[in-house]
Amino acid sequence: MSFDHLGLSEPLTRALTAKGYTTPTPIQRDAIPTVLEGRDLLGIAQTGTGKTAAFVLPSIQRLAADAKRVLPTHVRMLVLAPTRELAGQIAESARAYGQFSRLSVATVFGGTSIAKNRQDLQRGVDILVATPGRLLDLVEQRLCSLSQIEILVLDEADQMLDLGFIHSLKKIVRMVPRQRQTLFFSATMPTSIRELASQYLTNPATVAIKPAATTAERVEQHVTFVNQTEKQALLTMVLRSEPIDRALVFTRTKHGADRVVKLLAGNGIAANAIHGNKSQPQRERALAEFKSGKATILVATDIAARGIDVSGVSHVINFELPNVPEQYVHRIGRTARAGASGIAISFCADDERPYLRDIEKLTRQKVEVRPLPDDFLNQANALRAVRVQAIGADPAPREYGREDHQRGPARPRATHAPQATHGSAQAQGNGRSYANAGRRGGSGGGSGSGSGGGRGRGRPGGGRSMAAR
Repeated sequence: MSFDHLGLSEPLTRALTAKGYTTPTPIQRDAIPTVLEGRDLLGIAQTGTGKTAAFVLPSIQRLAADAKRVLPTHVRMLVLAPTRELAGQIAESARAYGQFSRLSVATVFGGTSIAKNRQDLQRGVDILVATPGRLLDLVEQRLCSLSQIEILVLDEADQMLDLGFIHSLKKIVRMVPRQRQTLFFSATMPTSIRELASQYLTNPATVAIKPAATTAERVEQHVTFVNQTEKQALLTMVLRSEPIDRALVFTRTKHGADRVVKLLAGNGIAANAIHGNKSQPQRERALAEFKSGKATILVATDIAARGIDVSGVSHVINFELPNVPEQYVHRIGRTARAGASGIAISFCADDERPYLRDIEKLTRQKVEVRPLPDDFLNQANALRAVRVQAIGADPAPREYGREDHQRGPARPRATHAPQATHGSAQAQGNGRSYANAGRRGGSGGGSGSGSGGGRGRGRPGGGRSMAAR
């Protein structure tokens, strides 16, 4: 089936042709006709499946068909996104798809000038893409009115709930007209999200492309058990041994992301970091370098990565496993995009085994165990020595002896081989090893600067993240 058979107008099909798109994805195929009818929609699909086009294309057609002058400071279509990067990505797509439809598009999110937002909204906007925090700031200052909203879109609703935006969403929904079309999209659909959707949607059609929380079939997934203090050495070996085009490395915290970048630099591997403590120009520069291939290693927190829609990400590396299992689905969804395959490698320390168990329960599959490299301890100590010379103080090499034996081995899990002693020739378990880990030099490029929007967090329900505003 082509886009021509979905009922899209000529300006839209022309814009799609200009971008080289000919065949709709499953979410686009099922969602576009429903949205064109004006019905509310609940869309469940993983990242990288084409959700943005599924709601932007038919919405542009509906707005263009009922052309009207937008009142100053008013908006016809509002798209809410959890992070700055995702908001920018959606707006970029809307401009590309609507290039022949004469509709205005604007974005508002934290880290940008309020004066610039005022200027963008002064004459009114057809399509506004916003993060909840900055949008409420503008509404409270009477720089933006939501009283004429015709279409409301909540994208990545599960992430917005995780970030504590529930109260902001309730405020925003009270400001928009009851007579509207609402489109609700999420990669996962736990009970809390279904309850939220039921409050916002009226007799919605449901489009579920993947069962909730399943992982991409084209992603090859592995886990390696390793002590926390040796993760940096293992990461260096992986980056040097794997055939990496672009690698996205995940940490749970902003401080952890910066530390990984610094330690990689000490071993001659350049990387950028993206998280909430970076300025907006730094974030944009880091993403631009990653997209262009100038910097092939990007270290990110979960929140910051929500706006990363980059083809050619060959590897996702979980330097730290997420403590919220749904985040694992989002993380590995950064690879295997647009029909490509991908590899996800997770490092699991003893205290992270419960996180792995939760992930396997959620995804309903076991992650294949990949053993440590041969002679891992000697290689790790050699890498540490090089790094100390380059950047100064570093944690002392771990010595394995009486203390380890007194403590005893980690309790084995039923689904995985027990953690191997680092001095052994090979860890137990299935999967390929990193036997050739030292055979080539480090990869990566670009400066040590980066950008992002995220923070380490626990279970859903915390306070609103200022970094995501």
